[in-house]
Amino acid sequence: MSDLSVQLRCRGYQVGIDVGGTFTDVVCVAPDGQLRLTKIPTTRADPSRAIRDALARMSEEWGVAPSSIGRFAHGTTAGTNAVLERKGARVGLVTTRGFRDVIEIGRQLRHRMYDMVLKPETPGFLAPGMWRREVGERVAADGTVVEALDEEEVIAAIDSLVAQGAQAIAVCFLFSFVNPAHERRVRELALERHPHLMVSLSSEVDPAFREYERTTITAFDAYVKPVLDRYLANLEGHLADAKVPVPLLVMQSRGGLCSAEVARLRPVRLFLSGPAAGVIGARMVGEEAGRRNLITADIGGTSCDISLICGAKPLVRSEGLIDGFPVRVPMVDVNAIGSGGGSIAWLDAGNSLRVGPESAGSDPGPACYGRGGERPTVTDASVVLGYIDPDNFAAGSIVLDAARARRAIEEAIARPMGISVEEAALGIHRVVNAQMVEGVRLASIRRGYDPREFSLMPLGGGGAVHATAMASELGIREVLVPRHPGVLCAYGLLAAPVQHELSAAFPRELEAVDAEALSAAFAELDGRLAQLMMQEGFAPGQVRVQHSADLCYVGQSYHLEVAIDGGAPAGPVAQLYEDFLAEHERTYGHSTRAAVKIVNVRSVHQAATSAPEVVKDAPEPAARSHRLIRVAGFAAPVRATVVARASLGTGDAVDGPAVIEQLDTTVLIEPGWTATIHASGHMVVTHHTESKP
Repeated sequence: MSDLSVQLRCRGYQVGIDVGGTFTDVVCVAPDGQLRLTKIPTTRADPSRAIRDALARMSEEWGVAPSSIGRFAHGTTAGTNAVLERKGARVGLVTTRGFRDVIEIGRQLRHRMYDMVLKPETPGFLAPGMWRREVGERVAADGTVVEALDEEEVIAAIDSLVAQGAQAIAVCFLFSFVNPAHERRVRELALERHPHLMVSLSSEVDPAFREYERTTITAFDAYVKPVLDRYLANLEGHLADAKVPVPLLVMQSRGGLCSAEVARLRPVRLFLSGPAAGVIGARMVGEEAGRRNLITADIGGTSCDISLICGAKPLVRSEGLIDGFPVRVPMVDVNAIGSGGGSIAWLDAGNSLRVGPESAGSDPGPACYGRGGERPTVTDASVVLGYIDPDNFAAGSIVLDAARARRAIEEAIARPMGISVEEAALGIHRVVNAQMVEGVRLASIRRGYDPREFSLMPLGGGGAVHATAMASELGIREVLVPRHPGVLCAYGLLAAPVQHELSAAFPRELEAVDAEALSAAFAELDGRLAQLMMQEGFAPGQVRVQHSADLCYVGQSYHLEVAIDGGAPAGPVAQLYEDFLAEHERTYGHSTRAAVKIVNVRSVHQAATSAPEVVKDAPEPAARSHRLIRVAGFAAPVRATVVARASLGTGDAVDGPAVIEQLDTTVLIEPGWTATIHASGHMVVTHHTESKP
């Protein structure tokens, strides 16, 4: 049994650390179920340093020796940041002759046709023209070799790219997803001559048709591979120096964990690592509270990440966007917008109020942090409106400067607009709330879901401040606030399964597919995945297998993923057809009994792990106080009850207007809403016209 398998079964301290754009969240669960948590400013220059600092704090303040840690899981934005900041590796791209410019030509679509200054909509920066090479080779659509690989050209191409300074090579040949032999030979030749070179093959990264998307994701994989290899090596070094005895687990975009060793093989699958952990944590909270349909709004310092959980299952998509570019990798369906606590408020040329997407981050941070930030942010507005107590922010670990917050809003917003500071602060909140509401509508209605049929769950340090305002605008009647929403991404790391996924092209009309051919395709994927899971330390009997297929009408450009039930009475192929029609009807509002084809087949293997049992602390008696706050719809300040969440027990209720304070967040209960502590320990906030749980 491997170290990883042992790690998931041991009784030591379980630690989850999520590195965000502003804060690094730390959750530690002791063997007896005691929960400890903290937030540390993210060290942007080297995020692994914040983790080293977290280990030191855990030892000094909590008495948790690194040697007593029995599980260590991590969510990272290192890959995404490398793309956003253009700090990835120098990539050389090797393609079939005639296809070197696919990555720059793209789909020849322009989404912003009327901008005065046009910007590239394809990621040509991954491998500019001078870093691309063509070689002689050709494989037909059925996998037969039309032209043999010219190995001399390959050697010359690799040598010249390395001589120019290439740190990684991306290889994308035509129809290699059907026959990968030529790509694999290129890797052999490259590593024979340059053993330390990192190579990404499209037949392994994304074995599916569509040349542009496949080339792009392979280049992205090569672009972040050296960065993430170095980051994970540094982090593993910190853990080794601290004498942490267990291997590092890393969250993948699809919502499953893998070892750092395996993560290095497919680093592109670490995009959206942190937000995926938040969705897994949200699913767990929903199950504990008996809520199976949730819309999550993870509001941190930099962004608001929105996702849907339907029937206790997070929605997963086969393709996403990173910095506006297509990334065809399975990921939890998260719609990220540039609206967070650190989002900067500003006036455009027409003197209209705007918020974001630029963020103050953690350094210098909002003006109220007193670290040199002078521009007003959403957090500054929350201080001015009375939602956040400057002396009790993050349980007093950070003292905020309310005067700086007022001055920043007055100088940048209130005075130019000719309004009061409070009106300007309320305007900042209304604008950012409207942006988040629009993000929720895009994430739900565009997928065929009515947001009014869901409960809204706020996550992140800022989510609970905006939740009731967002719910009112969306017509949502219930808000579910986890016990610790500000660190739920970190806790979600401890609830996630170890998981691996593979897909393969299977292009043929459904009516021509027989069950044996389909089974053979899945058997090939399952064999490869079984090896990965064994490398993680899990025997076949410990692994749950899920099969699905991507289907579309013949002639249709976009497909839908449909789960396959091998035990369906009508047989898997016939059942696939019926399930596809139902999914098409739900997604697009119509379907027709026309010819359907399979595009890809997909297999997912996962070893389920249970989240650590957490002891619910008994309520701590605390006096309630009051303060004036400003809320939308009221011309004058309203008197709000201020409550410590630690003082509330099961069944306790708080009517709005109220502010409920805790270490990791502040919960704003607007007038017309009531917060009640559910038996699970989570908080259910309902409109007064709704019955309480």
